[in-house]
Formats: sequence, structure tokens, C-alpha cells
Amino acid sequence: MHDRGVCEILIFIIHNDNINPYFNLSLEEYLFRQFNNDCFMLWQNSRCVVVGRNQYTLAEINLDYIKAHDIPVVRRLSGGGAVFHDLGNLNYTFIVTVHDWQKSSSFEKFTTPILNVLHRLSIRAERSKRNDLTIDGKKFSGTAQYRHRNRLLHHGTLLFSSNLVDLSSTLTADPSRFQGRGIRSTISQVTNIRDYIPGELTLAQFRDLIMEQVREVYKDSCLYTLTDHDLSQIHKLMEEKYSTWEWNFGISPLVGG
Repeated sequence: MHDRGVCEILIFIIHNDNINPYFNLSLEEYLFRQFNNDCFMLWQNSRCVVVGRNQYTLAEINLDYIKAHDIPVVRRLSGGGAVFHDLGNLNYTFIVTVHDWQKSSSFEKFTTPILNVLHRLSIRAERSKRNDLTIDGKKFSGTAQYRHRNRLLHHGTLLFSSNLVDLSSTLTADPSRFQGRGIRSTISQVTNIRDYIPGELTLAQFRDLIMEQVREVYKDSCLYTLTDHDLSQIHKLMEEKYSTWEWNFGISPLVGG
């Protein structure tokens, strides 16, 4: 397990530029299970669909569209619904050690830095009753959590300039074929953050604003770059789990997922 070592810090800011969805979901689990420190990470995936831990994958995706456009599908640790990622979407992850579940697992704690940035940009974003983030009632961020013992993983999507046609097309399945199988996604009207920003702002600039806000909240932070050992372990997890058919399609509520 990684610990603070000679650097007495409260949170690691994880540097990660990889856009491989299999790698990034493996990285999340590796940080969750192998690091003692709290962690924060901003990251992106190339075009893919990410399904929830308790979902029946084929009930969530338009398989014909996904095959025709060679779009990967990967399952995450956390529950919740299926989401579409592309390079117009920014993901954020908090991994923390908690002792008071009811207080510390609140979605509000982790979504507040995001909302603060948007409010500074004069965007009237808010948190919905389902813990999504919305603008004018349209969803731009879905969130989910995973807990094990005293560790909590919270992550979310941030649609900035995503291809909403691809999003809709990949997540359109025939529900009549899979009645009662797994946790179904809730259909929501979605939007991109960029459509509400006065003036010009790139996704890279938006990413920097979020990072500045998080480092303002967590002042005792330290940038962490993955080591060769970290990378070898993440690739091993990717090969043995996250890139396999058994994890992404075979494990489902129908077969004891």
C-alpha cells in the first residue's frame, strides 16, 4: 500500500493523461485498493460506454451501433447507470478514507467544487434529487459511488462538448428484450456545459479551473505521477479484468454479478 512517506499531505493529485478506457477504470481500482492516501484525479476516455457494476450490459447499449462504430464497452466498480464518454467529456474521481459513512459519503461534498467553478462562470448549475448535476433541468453530470470497508470512491462525468448524437445512439437499447435484468439506466435529457458559457473557454481551460478549485479546497495536496511499478500493476489489472469479456459482458445480475 502507498502511504504519505516523507510528504505529509492530505490528498494526492494524480497526473493521468491516458485516454484508454480499460486503463483508466483499472487505474481507479488500483488507486482505491493500493493507496492509503486520499486521491483526486481528472481524466478522459476516448469514445466508449461505461456501464454500472450491477447492470446487464446488453440491456443498456445499442449493440449494432457500437459494433458498427467500434466503440468499447467497459464495466466500472460503482453502481448506477450506463454513461457515454468521449474526448468532449471530462471525468473526475475522489478516493477517500472515511469513518462516518452517513456524513462523509455525501454526494454534496464532492460535487460542490464542480458547482463552484460553474457558478463562477455565471452558469446556474444545480444538484438534482438524484445527485446528478443539471443546467435548466438538463443533465450534464452523472455521479456514482463505491464503498469497501473505510474507503469510498466517488466519480462523475462532466459533459463539456460531447457528441450528443453518439451518446443517444450508443445508449438506445430495446428495453422489451431485457425486462427485469439488472439495474436499468434512467433516461435523462442531457446538455453540454459549453453551450452555457459566455465567451470562449476550452475544455483544457475548464479542466484547469476545476483543478485550481480542488487545490484551493485541499491545500495540503501533492502532485503524484504514476511510477513504473504502478503502471505495471495497472496494466496487469487491465489485462486480467477490465479488458475481458467476462467482466464487461459476462458478469451480470443473471450470472451472479
